[in-house]
Amino acid sequence: MLPKEKVRNLIDRHTKLEKELSSSEIDKKKYAEISKEYSNLNEIIKQAKEYLSFQKDTEDLNNIINDNSSDTEMKEFANSELENLKNNYEINEKKLKLFLLPKDLADSKNAIIEIRAGTGGLEASLFASDLYKMYEKVSLKKKWDIEIISISKSDAGGLKEVIALIKGKNIYSSLKYESGVHRVQRVPDTETQGRVHTSAATVAVLPEAEDLDIKIEDKDLRIDVFRSSGPGGQSVNTTDSAVRITHIPTGIVVSQQDEKSQIRNKEKGLKILKSRIYDYERQKVDQERSKDRKSKIGSGDRSERIRTYNFPQGRVTDHRINLTLHKLDEFMEGEIFDEFVESLSLQAQQDELSKIN
Repeated sequence: MLPKEKVRNLIDRHTKLEKELSSSEIDKKKYAEISKEYSNLNEIIKQAKEYLSFQKDTEDLNNIINDNSSDTEMKEFANSELENLKNNYEINEKKLKLFLLPKDLADSKNAIIEIRAGTGGLEASLFASDLYKMYEKVSLKKKWDIEIISISKSDAGGLKEVIALIKGKNIYSSLKYESGVHRVQRVPDTETQGRVHTSAATVAVLPEAEDLDIKIEDKDLRIDVFRSSGPGGQSVNTTDSAVRITHIPTGIVVSQQDEKSQIRNKEKGLKILKSRIYDYERQKVDQERSKDRKSKIGSGDRSERIRTYNFPQGRVTDHRINLTLHKLDEFMEGEIFDEFVESLSLQAQQDELSKIN
């Protein structure tokens, strides 16, 4: 049961901010700060008011149902409204719990998503491509911007690796639970006897680091340049445009060769490097999170997984929360992505509460 005092505090805070925003004495900086908080509260205030009025609204409807003077049509209407009220109560409680979830400071940031083919050869690279297309569809539906930073293709249209930046509102909070090994079970197009093959791809989601988050000293970087090469070592160009950047204190290495310009490759490489270093520093602060992320990403072996996509049975299963939906096609189209995000967020909240208790 969600404490009603916490819900009342949300409504009181919303009312207070509304009054402050209407004040003529407020300066621009303060106005911007308050507007952001007020906008966030606006998203949940309707649910908060409905949640608090549930008991009174229920009593009013039960009075109509139990009143002998009420006609049949009125009682049927009250019964229907009562059913809707109970359903909305559960939905509102779920949304309020999500809203009250302790905030990760990185939740509001953009995200860098890295997808790599794991165990399974060509089929793994095809699955990595399918995963990227799924995130593209989710981004399109949510009006997020997605920009490829680096891409390495395999034969038959698959992807060995793709790194992309996704921009929008609260991106990291929506995507952070995607980090881990994703396993696929399906019959490859090349399989003549109809046997189901298992392969895997790894996904890593990092909050995009801004200059304020992480400062990198030039003396801590080693930058090597080399000639870009395509599949099979074939030369792409005749200039040393590819860049390898090593952050000496952490040993983190990023290579970038997608652009023809050495400067652009360096810019893209530094963007990835900053986010990896930022994530590395966050892990040092929170050791539990570090262990969790390491166990989720693993080595790409098919036995380590957070989610399984079973195409013959049309189901997708998230093993962390034991949630199985027989809507695989819809999931791959980006249709029911939020259903998993909400369930994972609620589980995270319960884990946080259990630590406190």
